[in-house]
Amino acid sequence: MREVMAANREPDTEAMPPAEGEAAVGRAAAGLRPTAARPQQAGNELFDEIEGGRGAVRHQLDEEVALQLRDVSVYYGEFQALDGITFDIPKRRVTALIGPSGCGKSTLLRCFNRMNDLIPDARMVGEITFAGRNLLDPSIDSVDVRRRIGMVFQKPNPFPKSIFANVAFGPRINGFRGDLEALVEESLRRAALWGEVKDDLNKSALALSGGQQQRLCIARAIAVQPEIILMDEPASALDPVATLKIEDLMRELAAEYTILVVTHNMQQAARVSSYTAFLLAGEERTGRLVEFGPTQGIFTNPEDRRTEDYITGRYG
Repeated sequence: MREVMAANREPDTEAMPPAEGEAAVGRAAAGLRPTAARPQQAGNELFDEIEGGRGAVRHQLDEEVALQLRDVSVYYGEFQALDGITFDIPKRRVTALIGPSGCGKSTLLRCFNRMNDLIPDARMVGEITFAGRNLLDPSIDSVDVRRRIGMVFQKPNPFPKSIFANVAFGPRINGFRGDLEALVEESLRRAALWGEVKDDLNKSALALSGGQQQRLCIARAIAVQPEIILMDEPASALDPVATLKIEDLMRELAAEYTILVVTHNMQQAARVSSYTAFLLAGEERTGRLVEFGPTQGIFTNPEDRRTEDYITGRYG
């Protein structure tokens, strides 16, 4: 698993102080309702509302919950990146995390599979309940967590191995004793890549296009049979055609997996997700949840004015 983590870890510097973020990359990579509509005012009104501790708008789920977040905060040394994040993530749905750069979206995503552990001086507090256990408990087996909660990064990162070896790598090191060829084929099919590579499984994964490499990384995550898949801007480095394939794939995978995706693309969030969480950081650069609920409501009738301002491009 060390080789997997070394190849996969790409700590995003979002929500870290500049000096801390640059150093971390070097080390780790080797409910408010507005009373009335009003025009945006000059100054720091939006940030003042956050720093003043006004509550987030949270939708009460009426379906099965995959992850429960309760008062989750993250620190990098003395810097607080996230403060008091609380909401529930539904099972077998796509949930999008949106917000301006630096609001802590990727930091929050890395909490779910303990990837923040790879960043020196990172500290997580609160509770993230998954399968009856707190993922932030220091005694939890992080290797098992990362098997059950897979991750796909912003930039495709295939191993310098064959296509087959990339997909088979995780099952092999986890001691899989079944039909490995069948598992590789099934994983590639679920990632909508089998038809394109079935005759070239011994070909280097590095020879694939960017979009194919990203789908290979998704197949690699699927192969270890996770329950949740985390995606950190999985299509931001891809062309429009490849992006649409990734979006179609996310919708298909949600029938079997819980998916959390970080995206700066509002149209993408609206297209692929069932639920959306909007985060925003104040002047002190600490990210907080502003609103969480069904995507349709977030995008067509947000309950918090800050959500509407961000989605409509008034700031961020």
